Amino acid sequence: MAYKTDRCELDLSVVIPVYNEVENVEMLYHALENVLDRLNKSYEVILIDDGSSDGTYSKLKEVHEKNHKFKVIRFRRNFGQTAAMSAGFDYAKGETVLTIDADLQNDPNEIPLLIEEIDKGYDVVSGWRKNRRDNVIIRTIPSRAANWLISRLTGIRLHDFGCTLKAYRHDVIKNIELYGDMHRYIPALASRIGIKVTEVPVSHQKRVHGRSKYGLSRILKVIIDIVTLKFLLTYSTKPLQIFGLLGIISFILGFLVSLYLTIERLVFGQPLANRPLLLLGILLLFLGLQFFSIGLIGEMIMRTYHESQNKPIYFIKDILD
Repeated sequence: MAYKTDRCELDLSVVIPVYNEVENVEMLYHALENVLDRLNKSYEVILIDDGSSDGTYSKLKEVHEKNHKFKVIRFRRNFGQTAAMSAGFDYAKGETVLTIDADLQNDPNEIPLLIEEIDKGYDVVSGWRKNRRDNVIIRTIPSRAANWLISRLTGIRLHDFGCTLKAYRHDVIKNIELYGDMHRYIPALASRIGIKVTEVPVSHQKRVHGRSKYGLSRILKVIIDIVTLKFLLTYSTKPLQIFGLLGIISFILGFLVSLYLTIERLVFGQPLANRPLLLLGILLLFLGLQFFSIGLIGEMIMRTYHESQNKPIYFIKDILD
């Protein structure tokens, strides 16, 4: 069952995906309670148990019984961090929505720093782990390369897209649909609706309990995510522009190759039966037609999607009436 609210009844919602973090739950609870109670803001903490199998849910229940501001959503199985965040965003009732990891590598004491930037008028505030306490080869170097590339492709200049410690305005997060592994790129996804974004340096603690959920396989996923992200931001509402362009280029190349071979055959009497170039020309012509057809089908799917679900193609920040 999915639950979604667009009401703002509180000042702050803290969304935390939790997966097999039984040893960290109690420390996380005390650290968050200590920080949030000092803010003089109404708040809730939404803990999403993403199908844990190590007793994490029992610990989360204990936390909820101690303090009903700490709310728990339990998944039937492990759906992944993006799904957990999406559930938390759907449930959140805060004017500001903040995300943080459950492994205590993000310091809860830095939450006020992000909220200060939101209060200054920013729509998205991202943490920047300037001094990461992770494996350099597996985590740090690939992360820096990915951050550089995403910044160039999206125009959102952040040093650390992968840092979970982020704060968002309610109206921004409610206009983002998450799927796959796109939770890392919410600032980039939000760029299409127009946002004011900044980042603040935050500390990064070494993991004390539990194991990291990421490995080398994540590098390949990040590469795929970057390609997907670029397509979604640039061509999701106009697929014919990318597929049509590829189709036209392919068709023109195929036409030129075929024209060259036709001249050779008719003017110079050259045989074509044993020419691989003939197959290339025919292939390019057919590829051109196929790419263009994919673009047209994509246009029809996109229009059906937006029109049938009343999905907006613009996002308004303010109206003075």
